[in-house]
Amino acid sequence: MFRVFATFFKIGLFTIGGGYAMIPMIEREVVHRYHWLEKRDFLDLIALAQSCPGVFAINISIFIGYKLKKTSCALIAALGAALPSFIIILLIAMFFQHFEDNRVVAAIFKGLRPAVVALVALPVFTLAKTADISWKNIWVPVLVAVLITYFSVSSVLIVIVAGICGVMYGKYIIRKS
Repeated sequence: MFRVFATFFKIGLFTIGGGYAMIPMIEREVVHRYHWLEKRDFLDLIALAQSCPGVFAINISIFIGYKLKKTSCALIAALGAALPSFIIILLIAMFFQHFEDNRVVAAIFKGLRPAVVALVALPVFTLAKTADISWKNIWVPVLVAVLITYFSVSSVLIVIVAGICGVMYGKYIIRKS
């Protein structure tokens, strides 16, 4: 269980940009390095972690920990994922007033923004490949993005409708073929 804690602590400590930026590092550790999950199972856990309320990194660490050794490992994994952020935020809160007007600090944060965008974009393309997104079905994520962005459709409604469509597709379309 120490390996699970250390793995998620390292992921939490060295990933800048939050949950989606963590996906490549989590995948590298969990799927490729330790073989705790298969690639397809990892993709399913990402979908599940996104659909649950709360912090994405904590959700996925809990699911992976639980899959490995049930509740105790889930708690250890969550602690490993959350502790680095807690420590960093605590340190920033303690010392931020000394640096908030510092031009160097402002420049560092401004320079990090494009890198964070790239770190978030990379998993989108990786997940699209794993989820078999092709030119035939690219319309689904594009339509969802348009509905949310331009028509303010609730993402909760989209998840519910997508779940119903997935059940119907699995029940009627796949079963017939």
